[in-house]
Amino acid sequence: MTQLLKVQNFTVSADGYGAGDGQSLRRPFGHADPAVLMSWALATAGFPGRTAPGGSRGLDDHLLRDFHHGIGAEIMGRNKFSPHRGPWEDHRWRGWWGDEPPFHTPVLVLTHHPRPSFTLADTTFHFVQGPPADVLEQARAAAGGKDVRLGGGAQTIRAFLDADLVDTLHVVVAPLQLGSGSRLWTSADELDDRFHHDVVPSPSGVVHHLLWRR
Repeated sequence: MTQLLKVQNFTVSADGYGAGDGQSLRRPFGHADPAVLMSWALATAGFPGRTAPGGSRGLDDHLLRDFHHGIGAEIMGRNKFSPHRGPWEDHRWRGWWGDEPPFHTPVLVLTHHPRPSFTLADTTFHFVQGPPADVLEQARAAAGGKDVRLGGGAQTIRAFLDADLVDTLHVVVAPLQLGSGSRLWTSADELDDRFHHDVVPSPSGVVHHLLWRR
């Protein structure tokens, strides 16, 4: 069975940025406000960790709930895991997500600086380096026959797209402009030479782009 490499629920601004400039401990999305950029997901009934009652159960919720379906491992860039740069000086930092990360699978974090693996709840973080094809091979081995999610950020997704390794993408375009930051694309149509491409507007105001390899 083929193990797919999938981008799921990755959100960008209308001008194609997945995060803004100036990432820091207090601002993981840089100058972008995650409450605005991710408002479509935060409003759904299925948002991970949601404690308040209610939430939407329409298209946005349906697509959000596909996040874990058939996924056995995730690949993420270092800046999705941490705001720190350079060698790891403090191993007490274990990600943005607390003691119970939402991944529930092995996670391979791309970095040029070695660090020991560690486990939080049912998520084990491994710190790896190498070209995208080699990292994907490691992720597939860790996924136990299931698919691999490419979690971001935008530059990490672009690296795997440029290596022609991505099989499907679900990208959500939010109705705001960031102007600068980490950019996935200048136009959603730029991948149409390699992917089938459906565009599905949502009542929430975002637009879902569903792409799968030709």
